[in-house]
Amino acid sequence: MHASAWRSFGGALATAIVLGLGAVGAHAELPRGGAANLAMVGEPQGLDPMVSTADLVGTIMQHVYEPLYTFDANWSVAPMLAEGMPVVSKDGLTYSIAIRKGVKLHSGRDLNADDVVASLQRWMELSPRGKSVGKEVASLTAKGPLGVELKLRNPYAPLLAQLALPSGMAAIMAKESIAPQLKEFVGTGPYKFKERRPDQFTVLTRFEGYSARKEAPSGYAGRREALLDELRFVPVPNANTRVEGSLSGQFQYADLLPVEAIGRIEKGAPAVVPIVTKNFGFPYIVFNTKEGVLTSQPLRRAVQTAVGQGELMAAGFGDNRFFVVEPNFFPKGTPYYAAAGTNVYNTRNPQAAREAAAKAGYNGQPIRIMASRQYEFHYNMALVMSEQLKKAGFKTDLQVVDWATLVQRRNDPKLWDVYFTHSGLFPEPMLSPPQLGDDAPGWWDSAAKKSTLQAFNQQTDAAKRGALWGAVQQTVYDEVPFIEVGKFNGLSARSARLEGYTPAIWPFFWNTGLAK
Repeated sequence: MHASAWRSFGGALATAIVLGLGAVGAHAELPRGGAANLAMVGEPQGLDPMVSTADLVGTIMQHVYEPLYTFDANWSVAPMLAEGMPVVSKDGLTYSIAIRKGVKLHSGRDLNADDVVASLQRWMELSPRGKSVGKEVASLTAKGPLGVELKLRNPYAPLLAQLALPSGMAAIMAKESIAPQLKEFVGTGPYKFKERRPDQFTVLTRFEGYSARKEAPSGYAGRREALLDELRFVPVPNANTRVEGSLSGQFQYADLLPVEAIGRIEKGAPAVVPIVTKNFGFPYIVFNTKEGVLTSQPLRRAVQTAVGQGELMAAGFGDNRFFVVEPNFFPKGTPYYAAAGTNVYNTRNPQAAREAAAKAGYNGQPIRIMASRQYEFHYNMALVMSEQLKKAGFKTDLQVVDWATLVQRRNDPKLWDVYFTHSGLFPEPMLSPPQLGDDAPGWWDSAAKKSTLQAFNQQTDAAKRGALWGAVQQTVYDEVPFIEVGKFNGLSARSARLEGYTPAIWPFFWNTGLAK
């Protein structure tokens, strides 16, 4: 039902903004064996891919766990553990999904429908996006050993995209390994979990029993092959250390480098290759709508008036090859491009903000801003925003913490008012940010949110959904649960020895070999 809409949308989006997901050609000639040291921005706060929406957890654990569906190079939904696309009833409410036969779990037995049902039930209970999907699901049942039937309460256009995202993943795991807190990580992926030493590394090793798909690799879809013996994800919180480590050959891959390092990376040629991932994502600023000074919507509007996104993007990325200052959540040429609400973007008007804050009853309470230096651009933006707010008469308390601490603290509404984060840019608006779902930090909940999202999600005609997205974007600008700052390209680096690597928002290392 949604496949053709997705395909045309994926194509339009890829053409319009080149999303940095490439197809991989035949890789028979790629080397096999060896261990790759992969420098990540920090220590994952856990390895449960459902509970955490942190990209770092999704990046690591997508090698261990697989979803029913995934995204190909055009951001179209493609089957992974499912045999093919679902059979959808005429009323759009019943999805019948066949599971691939003979898929081995890391424990050695075959994957079955009971594993899938138990995994998705856990996802709908624990994952912020899973919870919002769970509210749309009337029933989920196994139909025989390799069939699953999912019934919806109402048509829900984002369903397959929600099942495909690696972040906060609808990961399929062995039923017997499922627990509120995972002790064993038993999936079906090309790599299996071996060892984690906090602040040192997380090690995955090749799963010899892996059941690959037959289709050619394309983005996250198609055939996956574990060519490397071992993947070592090393937390390297200091961005400059990641740069130095990639230049010295210590790391075969270094994630999310400061954009000002591009000159140094280019000078490391031919041993080091810079990777620029176009339209990597957007930074955004989340507001605490549940507790504290910014529960007042007029006060959030006043803060919005004080903020100048152009200045924040320049502080975060410096080199204008790496960022664009634009108010619409989706770029021109895509189905969800909308101008709604954009008149309040990049206002940077301290006087108007001061007057609006006084009218809203602001009386000097400090606004606690959380940011991490592991993402240097978050920190640089937070410094500038703090100054912008001071000019408008706000008191600020800038709290700089490591990323794992921020991810932990943002779950407690008593501890913060604002935090900086970023998201990848996806073809389905409901995939990000998590604040569009339920119970994500910030806890945005309002009648306007519910009604605009319900209208948007129940419309399964892609052409009609575009217009409805404008109403959602208007609500975000009106209610200020978060502020979108702009769009940016990502910079990473790899060793020339790491062959077959495909740039992607969540970097993956199947179909990737290491030359001797």
